[in-house]
Amino acid sequence: MALEGAAAPPIYLDHHATTPLDPRVLEAMMPWFTSEFGNAASTTHSHGWRASAAVEDARERIAAAIGAAPREIVFTSGATESNNLAILGAAEANAGRIAHFVTLVTEHASVLDPFRHLESLGHFVTRLGVDRDGLVDPAKLEAALRDDTLLVSVMAANNEIGVLQPIGAIGSICRARGVLFHSDAAQATGRIDLDVDRESIDLLSISAHKLYGPKGVGALFVRTRRPRARIAPRQFGGGHERGLRAGTLPVPLIVGMARALELCLEERDAENLRLRGLRDRLRERITGALDGVRLNGHGERRLAANLNLAFEDVDGAKLLLALRGVAVSSGSACSSAKPAPSHVLAAIGVPESLSRASLRFGLGRGTRDEDVERAADLVIEAVRKQRSG
Repeated sequence: MALEGAAAPPIYLDHHATTPLDPRVLEAMMPWFTSEFGNAASTTHSHGWRASAAVEDARERIAAAIGAAPREIVFTSGATESNNLAILGAAEANAGRIAHFVTLVTEHASVLDPFRHLESLGHFVTRLGVDRDGLVDPAKLEAALRDDTLLVSVMAANNEIGVLQPIGAIGSICRARGVLFHSDAAQATGRIDLDVDRESIDLLSISAHKLYGPKGVGALFVRTRRPRARIAPRQFGGGHERGLRAGTLPVPLIVGMARALELCLEERDAENLRLRGLRDRLRERITGALDGVRLNGHGERRLAANLNLAFEDVDGAKLLLALRGVAVSSGSACSSAKPAPSHVLAAIGVPESLSRASLRFGLGRGTRDEDVERAADLVIEAVRKQRSG
C-alpha cells in the first residue's frame, strides 16, 4: 500500500533500458524457485531430471522463435556475455591467426569494447559509419570485406535510436563471402520478425530482460548446421552448454526467458500497432507545441516503440532533472554514467549540444494513452520553462 502523500511513481518510458517482469512470466518461474529446485546437471535423481527437462523445453521454444535448432541455443547471463562470447570466441577459435573484423560505429559498448580488446591483441577492425538516418549501406560493408575478414557484427535494432539495419542483405553478403555474421538482437528479439536462416545469421545475441523476462539470463545462437560457426569458450568448469559456457544453469530464469519470448511473439503484431500509434501521438504532441525539435534516426525504419528527440536551445542535464515525473534517458543505460555525448548520435551527425539535449523514449507493454498525454505535457512544460529562462 502506498504511503499517504507519497509522490506517484514516474511514467516509465525507458523500456530500452529494461522492461518490467510480466506477471505471467513470474508465474511460470515460481515453481522453479521453490519446490522444483533441482540442478539441471544432476543426472542421478528426479529433481535433476525435471530441471533438465524444463531447460530443454525452454531451449526448444527459444530456438523455434528464431528459426534455429535447439542444440544451437547456448544460455548465458545476457546479451553482453553473448556478444563477448561470439566475438572473442570466434577470434580465439581461428587457430591463433590474426584476422580482420567489421562492425558499425553505432554498436553497443558490449560489441565495441571486445573489438578494442582484439585490436590490442593485434587483430584488425573496420568500423563503418552510417548515414544521417543511422543506416549502414550494404554495398559499403561488402567493399570493406577482405580476404582475411573473419566476422561481421551488426546489431539488428539500435538501442538508442531504434533503427532497424538491413540484416538480411548483410547476412547474404557475408554468406557469399564465407564470413561469419553476428547480430546483437537484444532490442529486436520479440519485437520484429527474426529468422536466422532467412537472414543468414551465424551468431545471434538475446537478452531476457529486454522482453519482459528476468534479468541475468540471455542466449547466444551458434549455428551448427552448414556453414558451422566455430567459437571457443570464454569460461571453463564442467562442460555445460556444449562446453561453450560453463556454470550451473539458472533454471527459473531460463524458464522465464522462454515464456517471455513466447508472449512477445503471440502479442507482437497487435502490440507493435498499438505502440506505434502511441509513439506517433507523443511525437505529434511535442512537435506540435514546440519548435526546434528534431527526430533522431529514420522516421519509419525503426522499432515501433522507439522515439528519440533532440531539443534546440535546451540544457540536456537540466531537462532530465526537470522531468522527474517521466522515466526517460538520454541514451544507452550502459553508458548513462559517462559524461561523453552519445556516440550513436554523433555518428548520425547530431551536434554535441543537440546530442546532450536529446531524449530517448521507449514505450512498452504498460504504456497507456494517458501516460503519453501526461509525458508530452511534462516535456513541453519543461522545455518552455528552460527556454524562457
